[in-house]
Amino acid sequence: MLPELSSNFTTMMPNFTTQTPGGGCPPAGIYLEGLILPPILTIDVVLGLLGNAVALWIFCFRLKTWNPNNLFLFNLVIADFLVLVSLPLRIDALIRGHWVFGDGLCRINLFLMFANRSASIGLMTVVAIYRYFKVVHPHHRFNRMNKKQAGFVAAFLWLLVIGPRVPMLAYSHIKGSGINTQCFFFTSYKEASRAIIILVGMHRILSVLEFFLPLAMLLFCSARISCILRRRQMDKAQKVRRAMRVCAVIVGVFAVCFLPGTLTTIGLWIIRSYRPWDCASFYTFTQLTIVSFGLNFLNSALDPVIYCFSSSMFRKALCSSLPAALRCGHKASDGEAAASSSGTQSTTQQELRSMRADRGSEAVE
Repeated sequence: MLPELSSNFTTMMPNFTTQTPGGGCPPAGIYLEGLILPPILTIDVVLGLLGNAVALWIFCFRLKTWNPNNLFLFNLVIADFLVLVSLPLRIDALIRGHWVFGDGLCRINLFLMFANRSASIGLMTVVAIYRYFKVVHPHHRFNRMNKKQAGFVAAFLWLLVIGPRVPMLAYSHIKGSGINTQCFFFTSYKEASRAIIILVGMHRILSVLEFFLPLAMLLFCSARISCILRRRQMDKAQKVRRAMRVCAVIVGVFAVCFLPGTLTTIGLWIIRSYRPWDCASFYTFTQLTIVSFGLNFLNSALDPVIYCFSSSMFRKALCSSLPAALRCGHKASDGEAAASSSGTQSTTQQELRSMRADRGSEAVE
């Protein structure tokens, strides 16, 4: 869930059980937000930047060959970086108690935070679907996708993510002035403009759909992969467990990071639609939103774990980059073994052989 609340930091809690004279609830207080979110978001930023910086270095300088799966994961790294570099502005505003970076950066900050959630969900779902076809339908033409076609899929996904969020850049989200300036999506039921209310409604619909539809696909892919692997690999229980760990990691990150925000979105939606007089419930859900907001960006810190579990090529490149004492006990790939046994083979032949081996291993890891 993303910032949908606004208020000045005050020492006394206002009365949230009664409506304002204009008919809406008073702006939701963010008392807990100023205490809880700065350390949580700081941890997200530090761990996320460290993990994704290593991942970006691996993708750019250590991977000798690329496949569609790695291309999708690389786009996930880009999505994480975009939001991680914008979060320090939000942390600063939470610590100060007001926004000092102006209207333009406010729009960009909100846009990036909303877009990151959608992009992360979409790219994780594509990675799961790619694995599903590799395991369940190994002869499907989807598995013959080349890097150019994967690039078109990633570009189309970015268009789906960015398109509905572009209108956010067209409106000011600044509330108040001076030390009372806030940068949030909306402040209360009634005081926001009609355009912002429409954007908020669209956001809530998208937040629900983009969670439950991908979640259904992830669970379906995981169940089918489990069934197929157990049927085909009964004598290779270790590979079965490894493949299921991949599915469990993706579903686990998905649920921990995005489920709380989705539930609070639904709660606020129901209150606004069916109980607009219930300001106490509105306040309760905005406080729950504070916690979910911190979890929402935990995915940027946890995504490097997905890279390691989802790509054997990434894992091999990472292990080979570590000092000898810290390496993962990883054996040389088929390409590397071939290189040591025959110095006459060309580099292209070695890479092709390594890529085939990695693609085959990704289907069951």
